[in-house]
Amino acid sequence: MLEGTIASLTPTVCGLFGVDPPVLASEPMLPSINARFRATLGEEAIERCLVYCPDALGDHVWSRFPEHVSTVSAHCPHRARVSSVLPPKTPVCFASVFTGAPPARHGIRQPERPVLTCDTLFDAFIRAGKRIAIVAVHDSSIDLMYRNRSLDYFSETYDEQVTARVQMLLDRDVHDLVVVYHQEYDDQLHATQPFSDTCIRALGNHVATISQLATAAKSAWVNRRHAIVVAPDHGAHLDEELGVGDHGLDIPEDMRVSHWYGIYGAASAG
Repeated sequence: MLEGTIASLTPTVCGLFGVDPPVLASEPMLPSINARFRATLGEEAIERCLVYCPDALGDHVWSRFPEHVSTVSAHCPHRARVSSVLPPKTPVCFASVFTGAPPARHGIRQPERPVLTCDTLFDAFIRAGKRIAIVAVHDSSIDLMYRNRSLDYFSETYDEQVTARVQMLLDRDVHDLVVVYHQEYDDQLHATQPFSDTCIRALGNHVATISQLATAAKSAWVNRRHAIVVAPDHGAHLDEELGVGDHGLDIPEDMRVSHWYGIYGAASAG
């Protein structure tokens, strides 16, 4: 059963921090995550959050690899099944993810990547005095669309350099919110097919990164209340005519995704 759409991430992360959501946010905090949050931390807000955004990892992929689901769940045990937005194209989707709004409200309805001037998760956090880092592959949607804001941008060559940068930032522990974007699986599915050997290898790389960065975050933030979130944008399907992977259709393979949350108290509180 679907709890909402990918736009639920913004109100949910705002709810975890106790920050007022941006003005366009149109969905509530995910009910299941709110319940887990209250059960874990009561009325206390989190202090840190890592949001990992792997491109194109929809439920269609996870259903084939339960061992990878187990790895992700070990760090982010609370799975919320949500829908992507139409059309399920990367800039459209990540605009919804970080505004909390549908495409009709944030204005991105096709594969274009302007700098968004509407209110976003990042603007809400800046108003609340939070420190933000966006670490993304150079020239990707997340790298480009949220510029011109008072936050720290790290534009890296590819996924491996993104991971290394995030590890450094976690070790320094100066940011309240760290957003991470990887794209290997999406790149490979467009070049081959969603379950090709190279795509399966890319999926494994994303899962290994989730484990690596979640472990690093839990270590860096052991004495802070924190959350770790895995939030893909859309899924993908095989274009039978072209013989390669694609996305952009209103079909389950493209539209069904899961967002995972792990919510942790501070060890020092015990």
